[in-house]
Amino acid sequence: MQIEKVKISHVKNNPNNPRVIKNDEFRKLVKSIKEAPWMLQLRSIIVNDDNIVLGGNQRLRACKEAGLKEVYIIKASSLTEEQQREFIVKDNISSGEWDWDALANEFEAEKLESWGLDLPINVRIDEMEEDEEIVLPQSVQLEPPKEYILVMAEPNSVDWEEIKQQLKLKVVRNGGYKKGSAFDSVSIERVIEWKDFKQRYADSRTK
Repeated sequence: MQIEKVKISHVKNNPNNPRVIKNDEFRKLVKSIKEAPWMLQLRSIIVNDDNIVLGGNQRLRACKEAGLKEVYIIKASSLTEEQQREFIVKDNISSGEWDWDALANEFEAEKLESWGLDLPINVRIDEMEEDEEIVLPQSVQLEPPKEYILVMAEPNSVDWEEIKQQLKLKVVRNGGYKKGSAFDSVSIERVIEWKDFKQRYADSRTK
């Protein structure tokens, strides 16, 4: 695969791109490109044979916003259509935020999970058969007077997505309530034991 320098008008954003970034993150990206445009050659935009972006949609948007006339691209001509779809997802797992509606419209939940994406419970339920049941572990209940260290992140933020990915947080039932009780509900686990934290963190560092 060779790096090419082409007119920015010849490169097309992918209309089915499932990844989005917040306005402040986009502004930072534009600023970074203006200050060091030479770095773009080291992170060329990946396109298919029709010059539609497979990896780098937000970078292309930022380049246009920064006023660039040309960008560096790499054509992934050897990828099949299925491999292109897989690349779009895998290339974005650790950056930005997911547009879950776009993902649900374009990809099957089972396929996304096989590519390493942790789906929110509502997406998984939407893909379930009528007689299928998800078995969820119970979450850990807080028991005073133990002491805890709390790590905070805004829901659906870049930090939250990174925490979920690095620690492989599971879908659990809230509060340790029994299935079917009036207080029964599900979410991504919020409390994990220190030994589990160390193991999951160590696992993430070896990949």
